Amino acid sequence: MALRNSQKQISLSAVKFLFMSIISAVISFGFAPSAQAQQTSDESWSKTTELTVGNANPSRTTESHTKSGNRTVDKTRVEVIGVNGQYRPDSETETETVRVNDTTTRTVVRTYKWDGNGRRTLVEVSEEKAQSTSSGDGQAVRTTSRSDLNGNLQVVKREETDTKKTSPDAQETKTKVYTADGYGGLTMALETQEVQKRGANDSTEVKKTTLVPDGNGNWTVGQVKEKTIKQDGKNRTTEERISQPDTEGRLSELSRTRSEETEDAAGEKSSTVDTYSRNAPGS
Repeated sequence: MALRNSQKQISLSAVKFLFMSIISAVISFGFAPSAQAQQTSDESWSKTTELTVGNANPSRTTESHTKSGNRTVDKTRVEVIGVNGQYRPDSETETETVRVNDTTTRTVVRTYKWDGNGRRTLVEVSEEKAQSTSSGDGQAVRTTSRSDLNGNLQVVKREETDTKKTSPDAQETKTKVYTADGYGGLTMALETQEVQKRGANDSTEVKKTTLVPDGNGNWTVGQVKEKTIKQDGKNRTTEERISQPDTEGRLSELSRTRSEETEDAAGEKSSTVDTYSRNAPGS
């Protein structure tokens, strides 16, 4: 399996918005799933993968999956080479998913780290409740807590997502993100509005607008991301444009990316990514 990457100008400015960390089970490049019948079959498996890249420290990843009734547990443990030349655990993520009924799912993600003394410590917990309807609408609430210096969990973020099917081929998703304000409470930090439309020939158009506070109690557009995905059999083409306000508050295109993923009859895959940015001198 061959992989080819060619890039034209990848010198992007460090534009960092908090929305990059938004991860919601309802938001995806598809449409919100409708209610499904509850699964009761049991299964389990595990696999281990070792990775060595150049002079980097080798690592080993062990993944496991266990399903019992309507409860599923997925674990991923990463091990690195210690001072004695042997693998030692570095981090572990445990995802527990429980399907309460045909429309409600609860998910808890626990993240652990090992310290220099070989002790495992819980560093982050994410709890989510997602609900969906047969019409394609859905709501999800996710709360993220992190350990403080004393090992106590403190809520640092809350995300509320509401997805509505606006037509047979379109849906709108609104997400509000609240972060810790330093006074024991949560303050709304940003809001995103995403519209997804299905077009002809298996194409999908996505427009995501991010609103951020301007410091004067008002909300303003911080970024607009437009993406078009075209599927042709096993081949996929994605075009993405990112626009941001200039010094006068007018939206202007900041960067543009075009990627192509192809697969031939022999199963060999090829990927090409071209990135263009206004921040690069002369372009």
